[in-house]
Amino acid sequence: MYKRVREVIVVEGKDDISAVRLAVDAEVIAVHGYGVFRHRILEQIRLAHQRCGVIVLTDPDWAGEKIRDTIEQHVPGVKHAFIQREQGTRASDGNIGIENASPLVIRKALQQARCKMSEVRREFVLWDLLEAGLCRNPDACERRHRLGERLGIGYANSKQLIRRLNHFGITRDEFEQAVDEI
Repeated sequence: MYKRVREVIVVEGKDDISAVRLAVDAEVIAVHGYGVFRHRILEQIRLAHQRCGVIVLTDPDWAGEKIRDTIEQHVPGVKHAFIQREQGTRASDGNIGIENASPLVIRKALQQARCKMSEVRREFVLWDLLEAGLCRNPDACERRHRLGERLGIGYANSKQLIRRLNHFGITRDEFEQAVDEI
């Protein structure tokens, strides 16, 4: 199932472009890692966002988060798509990246892409995670992992999870349904 994606997809490098193009028909921009800090790249993303929208799909690691945050600061309102760490990890050497994800995983991540909300929301707090067994619980890490996958917001520690639930506009119903499913 080869699907056309209207938005421009922003990835980290040329291998990521190849992986995305195997999954969907879309325009793709590579920031070349920390090249995202260059004005020319940020301007290209800003113009793409104005023209047809942007989905940021970076590696599930620290550098990917840093790139994602930089883009969001300079081009607010972009959508964010996430893959799980193991979905982007190459078995042979442990390399982590979008280029290692299957076309199915990439398509699913793009379908679940979400915008960060412009206003600060305080819908979810630590107590919600405690009640759901998502922190201070022997299997909390695994539960957060499965929840992040179900909601399409990626794996996060407790503090990051609260931030993502609030920033990406996850509703109470979505959260409770996902918790019930895990």
